[in-house]
Amino acid sequence: MKIIPSAAAGTGCTLLLGIAVLAATGVAATSPANAQSCQALWVERNSIYKEAGYCFKTARAIDYFGNAGCMYNSEGSVPLSRGARARIGEISRLEARLGCN
Repeated sequence: MKIIPSAAAGTGCTLLLGIAVLAATGVAATSPANAQSCQALWVERNSIYKEAGYCFKTARAIDYFGNAGCMYNSEGSVPLSRGARARIGEISRLEARLGCN
């Protein structure tokens, strides 16, 4: 799957369309396209937490995002808007559907 940037950069619409197509077609989670999609979903989900001040615990997240300026040790205590929490839920469901680790 090739992800083509949309005019509304940063919305994730193009990525989500590609993920929806993958999920609908039953593409295996081990395919290169799904691996890229899983990575993109992981980055989007954790970017929301990073921007809100979450202190990451896994080596993968610390290596990618760092913990500079973090303030919250628990995901539940991170002050997020209802919309941000809803988006995290959507991403988590997509990750589960695609078999992301």
